[in-house]
Amino acid sequence: NIGTMAFDKTGTLTQGVFAVEAVHPETLEEKELLHLAAHVEHFSTHPIAEALRTAFPQEATDGCAMTDVEELAGYGIRACVNGHLVCVGNTKMMDKVGAKWRNCHRVGTIIHVAVDGCYAGHIVISDCLKDDSVGAVAALKRLGIGRLVMLTGDRREAELLPADKVACVEQLLAEKPSGKSVAFVGDGINDAPVLKLADVGIAMGGLGSDAAIEAADVVLMDDKPTKIATAVRIARRTIGIARQNVAFAIGVKVAILLLATVGLGTMWMAVFADVGVTVLAVFNAMRALKG
Repeated sequence: NIGTMAFDKTGTLTQGVFAVEAVHPETLEEKELLHLAAHVEHFSTHPIAEALRTAFPQEATDGCAMTDVEELAGYGIRACVNGHLVCVGNTKMMDKVGAKWRNCHRVGTIIHVAVDGCYAGHIVISDCLKDDSVGAVAALKRLGIGRLVMLTGDRREAELLPADKVACVEQLLAEKPSGKSVAFVGDGINDAPVLKLADVGIAMGGLGSDAAIEAADVVLMDDKPTKIATAVRIARRTIGIARQNVAFAIGVKVAILLLATVGLGTMWMAVFADVGVTVLAVFNAMRALKG
């Protein structure tokens, strides 16, 4: 009965494999901007941090002193590198430290860098759509799911904190029509509260975090978004068969009871209403195994 489905982006609709696409410095050289960003992201396990470290692999051996590393959820990371406060994150991070950031015309995740409160530039990091993401969205629309929403913290237009995602899903739940439900699809540890809140939580099982998998109602073991539509079809088919069995069983029993009240019922009719109906219902239910 899903009427609205919300998606996390990274690792759900995209592959979650990032690479540095462009470097746009303001006050530093490109190499120095990458150098500082890679240092600050050195201890982070986020895929974006891995992309920065890959783009500047020398950061582990260049002898720079780094202290006071602090990760701010939904903003970014800051640390002291050689005595300078370096902040790496989104536009909210830049606003927090008073750096006048610049927007970027490129499509991708924009990582802004500030040094001692002054804007130093930004780095564009790209992520590729999964091969079947477009097909998955089309399949869900064909199934009649009319409202598809993407909740992301990567782009300036959104930059949702984990708590913001919860608020968005709460709003979707409040707006849903009667008889319809809201589903959320995610894979990260930050998605766990939203997966639990939604009527139906769907987690990516291959690369998803343990917290997301534990909180979800449905787990896609191969991380393919097209399997969401498959799960919906299986659910609808299963519920349809169950309703057929209920209607058939009750209908036959009521019919034989009515015949018995007027003296037309026989023992063999009673046997059929009991054992026969059960056998036929089992055979009908086995059709669900065909997918």
